[in-house]
Amino acid sequence: MLGCCRHYIKDLQFAEDVMITAFHKAFLNINTYEPYGSFEGWLRRIMVRDCISYLRIQKNKFNTVEIQDYHIKQPVFDTFSSEADTIQYLVDLLPIGCKTVFNLYVIEGYKHREIAEVLNISVGTSKSQLSHAKKLLKTQLVNLKTRQNGT
Repeated sequence: MLGCCRHYIKDLQFAEDVMITAFHKAFLNINTYEPYGSFEGWLRRIMVRDCISYLRIQKNKFNTVEIQDYHIKQPVFDTFSSEADTIQYLVDLLPIGCKTVFNLYVIEGYKHREIAEVLNISVGTSKSQLSHAKKLLKTQLVNLKTRQNGT
């Protein structure tokens, strides 16, 4: 579940705090769990919602950012131990709105309508945030490949 929280919260210590809070909430409400679905899915949904609540409390607004106005820092890729670490780092560099929508859509499998309800945004905003996230990640991956090939 820590991995689930890390998808949304960049700082490991804060992700751990949210995870512990979500576990506490799950244990307090264990009597509401109905065994029709998987326990892991029920628990994961609590984790995701607590991560989103944390982000709201931190006053991170879900604003759209024009791609030409946003420049991602060039990461140092030599320090990563695996491709997964590199990809997680690139996702962490995304603006918070793009990152949250990207995680909900790609990793958690939410539909745009569900994302709009959870984040209190329009469906169009959800779609545009996902599009921005994909473009930013693609740009970074192309830059990485170019730097690795030495061209």
